[in-house]
Amino acid sequence: MNVLLTNIKELLQIRDASTHLLKGSEMKHLPTLKNAWLLIEDDTIVDFGSMMAQPEGNIDKTIDCSGKIVLPSWCDSHTHIVFAGNREQEFVDRINGLTYQEIALKGGGILNSAEKLQLTSEDDLFAQSAQRLEEVMKLGTGAIEIKSGYGLTTEAELKMLRVAKRLGQTYPVTVRTTFLGAHALPKEFTNKKDDYVDLICNEMLPAVASENLADYVDVFCEEGYFSVKDTDKILSAASKYGLTPKIHVNQFNSIGGVAVGVKHNALSVDHLEIVSDDDIRELQHSNTIAVALPACSFFLSIPYTPGRALIDAGIPLAIATDFNPGSSPTGNMNFVLAAACIKMKLTPEEAINAATINAAHAMGLSHTHGSITKGKKANLIITKEIPSYGFLPYSFGSNYIEQVICNGELV
Repeated sequence: MNVLLTNIKELLQIRDASTHLLKGSEMKHLPTLKNAWLLIEDDTIVDFGSMMAQPEGNIDKTIDCSGKIVLPSWCDSHTHIVFAGNREQEFVDRINGLTYQEIALKGGGILNSAEKLQLTSEDDLFAQSAQRLEEVMKLGTGAIEIKSGYGLTTEAELKMLRVAKRLGQTYPVTVRTTFLGAHALPKEFTNKKDDYVDLICNEMLPAVASENLADYVDVFCEEGYFSVKDTDKILSAASKYGLTPKIHVNQFNSIGGVAVGVKHNALSVDHLEIVSDDDIRELQHSNTIAVALPACSFFLSIPYTPGRALIDAGIPLAIATDFNPGSSPTGNMNFVLAAACIKMKLTPEEAINAATINAAHAMGLSHTHGSITKGKKANLIITKEIPSYGFLPYSFGSNYIEQVICNGELV
């Protein structure tokens, strides 16, 4: 089946096939075509151009995009969308003065989610997660990374990853999966962290690999969670199974997580709310992309990733939602786009690049996603009638998405 989009007010993020990553001043440029058409065949973008030279031939379906902007769907490269229940009481606890770390020390936080998930059946977990996925797809997300990490036992971690894989097989959205057994220390391993790290390396990782459940490996490298030494050990073990790192670093403290990520050739280092000069130098001499999570900063009232400084230092930057029940209970990439502009001082062009082509790179998908390129997946957002693409982050409280196409299908 082919679908023709016509009278597009402006077609955003037009790139040739060789562009997979933008950094520094490159992020300020967003190539567009006004008064355009775009042709989809099955799940692929096959051609586009000016309305002055509209394609001829049989068209199965035509969508009139008069007054509307068309751009690649968002790529959300950091989520924990597979979880059970919610943590709304902790939201109230924070309002009453407790910090994220204090809640965790009381047995809340990640351990709270792990307890709920361990008691939830795989089918129930799928149903809850599918509802969230359907919501974010309608908000424009066409590719998503999903982490484990709320299981903290071998059985529960595998259950999470199976659900994530099943979501990708059920819905017309591209899913990448990440094993995050090192998300928190289970209660039964209190004062026995080395034993839990050994369990991750010697039992969990082989089990994940044997079922081919993960594309990436992650570690929460932070004070009170997993040290640089722990992270180095887990990433070394994961390399034996071909799992590339995408790791949590510098959410609350800069303890050397960026350096260990770069050492292991991490695809991305995520969070980076606290960034030192040494961290910037490490990233400048690496192939690792920085991923900012501004919705988490908003929800926890912690510093925002210094996106302006990172871009000005020539470091590639992506943005993602961090959708999870405790620190970022939203999968709305449109809000993330606005927060990146408002709080991190990105221009609309930089933010859109960070949420599309660079975000695709941060999940290993920039050869198929993230831009309007012939041969790439037909993952598209069609806006409502708006004056310009800058209106999207400007009008952050409204939804100006009219239609979403994922892998050639209207969702």
